[in-house]
Amino acid sequence: MELVCPAGNIDKLSYAYAYGADTAYIGLKRFSLRIKADNFYEDEYKRVIELKKKYPQKRLFCALNIAFHNHDLKMFLQNLDYFKQYPIDAFIVQDLGLVPILQKEFPGTHLHLSTQASCMNKEAVKMYHSLGFKRVVLGREVSLSEIREIKDACPEMELECFAHGAMCIAYSGRCLMSAYLTGRSAQSGFCSHSCRWEYDLGVSREQLAGSSCVKDACGGKNASLARLNAEGGVISADEAKAIAQSGILRLQERQRPGELFPVFEGEDFTAILSSKDLCMIDHLADMKAAGVDAIKVEGRMKSTYYVAMVSRAYRKALDALEGKISSEEAAPFIASLDDVAHRESTTGFYYNRGDADKTTIGASDSPYLLAAAIGEPYSSEETEKIFAAGEKLLADRNAELNAMHPSARAAVERDLEQHPEKRIKIAQKHEGWKVYPYDALNRVDSGTELEFVSPSVLAQKVTGSEYEFINPKTGEKLDWVNADHDCAIYTGVKIEENTLVRVKDSEYVEGEIRNRGRERRL
Repeated sequence: MELVCPAGNIDKLSYAYAYGADTAYIGLKRFSLRIKADNFYEDEYKRVIELKKKYPQKRLFCALNIAFHNHDLKMFLQNLDYFKQYPIDAFIVQDLGLVPILQKEFPGTHLHLSTQASCMNKEAVKMYHSLGFKRVVLGREVSLSEIREIKDACPEMELECFAHGAMCIAYSGRCLMSAYLTGRSAQSGFCSHSCRWEYDLGVSREQLAGSSCVKDACGGKNASLARLNAEGGVISADEAKAIAQSGILRLQERQRPGELFPVFEGEDFTAILSSKDLCMIDHLADMKAAGVDAIKVEGRMKSTYYVAMVSRAYRKALDALEGKISSEEAAPFIASLDDVAHRESTTGFYYNRGDADKTTIGASDSPYLLAAAIGEPYSSEETEKIFAAGEKLLADRNAELNAMHPSARAAVERDLEQHPEKRIKIAQKHEGWKVYPYDALNRVDSGTELEFVSPSVLAQKVTGSEYEFINPKTGEKLDWVNADHDCAIYTGVKIEENTLVRVKDSEYVEGEIRNRGRERRL
């Protein structure tokens, strides 16, 4: 099966490819259902072309999966020449109005039906095949047995199914809740993820007293109604069901007091909020047996660390399934999914629709923070320049001190004695060590234990004595590093290409999922 992974920006695209994705899917500005992902724009197509040259066997899909309004269509047509610069292998669409346009303007590019189209039966798949679609990303409500029926009825159609990631509580993602609460339409790519917020459930006394269906369930007795109103009162299962199906229950978002939103329970569903995450990594053989041609990972808004680790885990799992590596070799990489920010998981609708109905609470969480990305090592000539810059920095500082008046120099030296951290420290050469660019993403103090992860290295612990942080422009040793600082790492540890650096999150508590707030992206 093909592994299709998300790429919200050019860096994530690179790591998706490096960590095992056969294919990555991206969005273009304004035309993707993940507007808040970085997406791709301006001259980034040049970097994408270079990546495709580096990974010639990898494919690139482009999501054009918003519901197009007339002005969206006009803008898309105006940008056709720009889109044609990307080496796109397939477009993922839900809007059939795009089909003749894409077939005319991109004759060599495949058409894939987005899961937003909610295609879940064999006749629909046949119809889309007749329209020229190469692949259907099936609606998430489809079961494995239904997939098998669809594949048998239309074997020429490729079937792609989600295997991992967040599940929208709405029907195939067609959610109106975000627009209702915030004015930000999920169908235009501006989802505010309002299903993850915190709510209180309740009902006003006036609604309760005036509800005929509740009175009927309670036998019309005032005593029962009084008991329902009483704090800490106990009600029967029939009474609870009557309340749930009456439509009188209301949710109140904690930051929007007074704004009440209805909750309703039907015979086989409850219209209420937050789903578990999908995880099918232990069931890939069943997906293959059902006729799935490609498995998909959700998450264009997730972090680089998430994209890399999840891509790697599913790559190893698929390689084990195909006999390329043993199950024992794959097992630790599969288990490393627990190191990625996640919520409780489910198998969704694949086996039993009741599994998808189980909701959860809490934010995604991880025991690690992504500290940095490490680049290709500096050449011998570049490394010599770094050390030379350090020697010059130290010599210039000494010359400055020597030129001072003796009393001024004595004052500076006293200050340095009291504050040794102010002394210039330069890197010293170590046999067998190399200097690598270090793209810092979070603050890390020198001496902190690091962990290197890469496509083939599960996690390598690096103690504080095994590396130094240095400024590659000045050669100065650094006591700490942070984002946007010039930084390199000097170490004798062998570093594989595309290595990421992670550190333990000191605030993480095992078994406890912290609510980190709506804006945190893990």
